[in-house]
Formats: sequence, structure tokens, C-alpha cells
Amino acid sequence: MAKRPTIIDVARHAGVSKSTVSLVLQNSPLVKKATRTRVEQSMQALNYVYNRTAANLRGAEAGLIGLVINDLRNPFFAEFAASAQMTFAEHGFATVIANTDEDIGIQAQVIASMVEHGVSALIISPAYGDEGAVFERIGRAGLPALQVLRMASADTARFPFASLDYEAGSLEAARHLVSSGAQKIAFVGGLPDRAVTQERMAGYRAVLGDRQPITLLGRPTRAFGREAALRLSADRQGIDAVLCFNDLVALGMMAGFAEAGVTVGRDIALIGFDDIEECALAFPKLSSVHCDIGAFGRDAAATMLAWLETGDRPPERHLSPVTLMVRETSGRR
Repeated sequence: MAKRPTIIDVARHAGVSKSTVSLVLQNSPLVKKATRTRVEQSMQALNYVYNRTAANLRGAEAGLIGLVINDLRNPFFAEFAASAQMTFAEHGFATVIANTDEDIGIQAQVIASMVEHGVSALIISPAYGDEGAVFERIGRAGLPALQVLRMASADTARFPFASLDYEAGSLEAARHLVSSGAQKIAFVGGLPDRAVTQERMAGYRAVLGDRQPITLLGRPTRAFGREAALRLSADRQGIDAVLCFNDLVALGMMAGFAEAGVTVGRDIALIGFDDIEECALAFPKLSSVHCDIGAFGRDAAATMLAWLETGDRPPERHLSPVTLMVRETSGRR
């Protein structure tokens, strides 16, 4: 008996990707009319019959996207994941989401599992310490994969990178502090050997010019922010403004300064980074570099959907703009 044609045979015959054929089978609106016609003609030529029951047993692979996140406990990454997932859902795709908790071993494990279960594509915010090895596994599987917010693989021709313009945000925030009268600005939070820390410090360093930066680096958590605020309260060294690595550090610093009797917004200016929802609800309201992570998540999902539909990779590197939200913690004094 002749071997029954498969979805891969149809893809080769039509000159499209396997994912595109799957989208046609799902009647996805993402597929262009000409492409749909070509795939359907190939199905007829090969006498391909879609076995929906078998496809369901395989997990409906064509409609499944893998979303791998380094830290879902952080509201910034949680908002990204939720926005991307909802965008995929609106277009008929299911999303399997994994939290790696900054563990490269867990990351390798969940990605291998997603590949084995037939995801159509992957969006990954890599765990710290990944030097791109996991992307080689993805490359061998031939899956589209988008790096977001952090870059693990330098091969952006195969694995495009999308993030936010952290340097521009840092620059705007530091300039605002100077224009508000700050004379001595510190940068607090972020691990020293991480590229994202250097990106978020870059604009701050540019504003300082030849002056020596004042940094208190560490894990970007509320606990570290509180500890840093207590240290600065005990020995301010003339510091009158702080730019934080992220909002969690800034919110922790607000608690520490309150504990030490230092009034944020009057005695010291403070700016966070990311602009999570809590910034506008805190007292006093926290100034922050607004990254619009919700829009970024929707854009990342849309980029992947277009990649699946056309087969064309996105630009190798794309940085979305950010803006500074000035609130009570850094108003002009």
C-alpha cells in the first residue's frame, strides 16, 4: 500500500511551512487567499485527507504556542505573558505557559517538552545563565522562536530579538532628575553581570558624564530596595535622587525610607522602571519609566502570528519605545 500523504508532504508540495498548512486546515484568517488556494490545490493533487481525530490526539499541534517566561512572579513579566496569551487566543491559538524561575535546567526541560508535544512556535524570555544552548535544540526542531526582553542567542538571524528601549528610558529619567534639581544621583538594583542592568544604567551614565556613578547593585527585589534605602538613610553621602533598576526595588526603597523617616519626593527623589500598575496606586505615587509591557506582549504575539502566516522572519532586532511617567516621587522641588 502506498504511504498516505502527510501534512509535511503537503507543505513541501505547496512550498510553504508546515505551520501554514496547519493554519489552512484550521480555516485561520491569518492565511492569505493565494496561499490558501495553493495549499488546497496541493492537498487535492496529493489526495491528502485531514484526520481531525488523530490531530486532536496529537494535541492540536498547529494551534499551540509555547510561552516560556523567566519569572512569572514579577508583575512585569506576568503582564507580558497575559497580553501575549490573550492575543494568541483571539486568533484561535492556545498557549502553554511555563515559568522557569530563572533556572536554566527547568528552562531546557520545559522547552524540550513543548517541542515534543508539537508546539508551532516559541516565545522565550530566557533565564539568566542561558548562553543560547537551548536555542540550538529549537533550531534542530525547525521551529520559529522569538527572544524577548533578554537575549540568550546571538544568532538573531535565526532567533530574532525584541525588547524595549531601556537605554532611552534611563536617559530620560536621569535628565528629568537633573532638571528637577538633583545634584547627586544613585542607581540602585540589578545584578552587575547582566546585560539588562547595563542597558538600564546606560542613560544614567551618559547624563553623569565624567562624574563617578554611585551604584548599589543587587537582586531586583523589594527586600533589596528596602535594605538599600535603610543604608542610604544612615549614610546619604549627599545623595538626593535615586534611579532604580525596576519598580520592585523602588517600592521597596519607599518602604525603607518611610521606616527611616525620610520623605520620598521631598527629602529624596525616586524613579522606578517598568511602570507596573502599583506605581500609580502607591503613596506617594511613584514616577517610573513606562514600558507599556501590555502593548509589547500584544506586539510580540502579533509578530509571531505574522511569522507563522508568511514564513518570513521578523527583523533581527527591534526595540519598542518607552516614556517617563512623572508622579509625586520626583516632581520638581
